[in-house]
Amino acid sequence: MAYRRSMLNGCWTQRFMLCALLGILTARGWAQGPTPETGNTIFPGGGLISYGLDFVSRKAPLGAASITPTTLPTLGMVQPLILSWGIRRDLELTATASLTIDQLDLAGPTADVHVNGSGLGDSLLLVKYRFLRHDSERGTTQASVMLGPKLPTGRTNVRDATGALLPVSLQPGTGSVDLFASFSGTYTGLFHVEKLVADATLDYLRRSEGAESTQLGNSFQGRLYFPYRPYQSHSVGKEWWIGPEIGWEHEGYMRISNARQANSGGEVASAGVATYFSPRAGLELWFGMDFAVAQQWSGEQDTMRRHISVGISKQFEFHH
Repeated sequence: MAYRRSMLNGCWTQRFMLCALLGILTARGWAQGPTPETGNTIFPGGGLISYGLDFVSRKAPLGAASITPTTLPTLGMVQPLILSWGIRRDLELTATASLTIDQLDLAGPTADVHVNGSGLGDSLLLVKYRFLRHDSERGTTQASVMLGPKLPTGRTNVRDATGALLPVSLQPGTGSVDLFASFSGTYTGLFHVEKLVADATLDYLRRSEGAESTQLGNSFQGRLYFPYRPYQSHSVGKEWWIGPEIGWEHEGYMRISNARQANSGGEVASAGVATYFSPRAGLELWFGMDFAVAQQWSGEQDTMRRHISVGISKQFEFHH
């Protein structure tokens, strides 16, 4: 995706990255990111810093009266902080960290269960390489790959009111070193409409065993977004993007002490809308909302209801 802007002293072009990392950090949902386009990389010497709020709500299974090793939070909030640096043309380095809050509310037959846990989440160090860029009268086509580790920086010692250690599925961190890989592509001028874009991301997280001898299931996530730009100022300072999106997520079975947990794993499809507004060059605000439209989970799992994401990002120069 080409996202052209005039900034600071010159007519250099900067392109933002959309990070599917938000979806990975929440580990159980979809998310918008700092920009509506993902196939690009940041210009050499450029930087981007982004902060967001990511909410995922779930409906607890009927009859659930206690916490099990596969229980998911009924409300999760992640506050991701992303810093990206354009090392050179077509090459970008990204670091992420997050604060996580998980809330579990279960209505039992005799007593309700309420658990709250918060703390630092896991982090990622990623390298992004743009291997394709093609400009035409229709627009720009771009494609990139991203690869790197997820590091076990997150908290894994949250306990309930009785002092019992919560399962990894309710902890801010996992205690595991995992591998993240992603493909992203952007096609501008969809249907020969200059301001219409098709953007796609496909993310994969391969997990290893971490805290409490628990290995969460491997994760696949896909997202298609079709933003249209109804407004752009003549100075390229203000822009507005809006459009529908569809998502798909697959979570593999969880393992504890190498034993597969039958009541874990599944997949969900979502649909929603996301909008991005730039009040001035280099500053981006976004809001998005997704609803689950179809899902299938193994056993009695918390079902997805909705996901809401808001955030702000700022681009800048590290050096010329």
